[in-house]
Amino acid sequence: MYDENNKKIEHGGFFGKGEPNVNFAQYFVGNSYLKPLTNPKETVFIANVTFEPKCRNNWHIHHASSGGGQILICIEGEGWYQEEGKEAQSLKVGDVVTIPANVKHWHGAKKDSWFSHLAVEVPGIHTSNEWCEKVTDEEYDKL
Repeated sequence: MYDENNKKIEHGGFFGKGEPNVNFAQYFVGNSYLKPLTNPKETVFIANVTFEPKCRNNWHIHHASSGGGQILICIEGEGWYQEEGKEAQSLKVGDVVTIPANVKHWHGAKKDSWFSHLAVEVPGIHTSNEWCEKVTDEEYDKL
């Protein structure tokens, strides 16, 4: 993709978009890219996740018996975040979303924008991720 001055546009913000997110592709509608920024064996795991336009992840839950959850720090483009039973929240660069443990939610790009966020896994006790159903085109297209 190129801008009006024929300069190649790179996505992923300051950190770059990383590699195709093949290990988790089954949990996304559309193409996403992953660039790990830290080693989870050494510290808190932080990764830059980049979504092409219309890409979103499935509904999912970050389980923990104590602590846990996730923090999203938006660094490029525009996207959506939605918790089950609540209205979707529009996201833009600079927005921060704190997702408590055990809350079903999804996030992804808007229809006409690439979107990148840093995903921070909050440490906790007995943490695990549960991937749920896809966000349907019908649900997504209503936004």
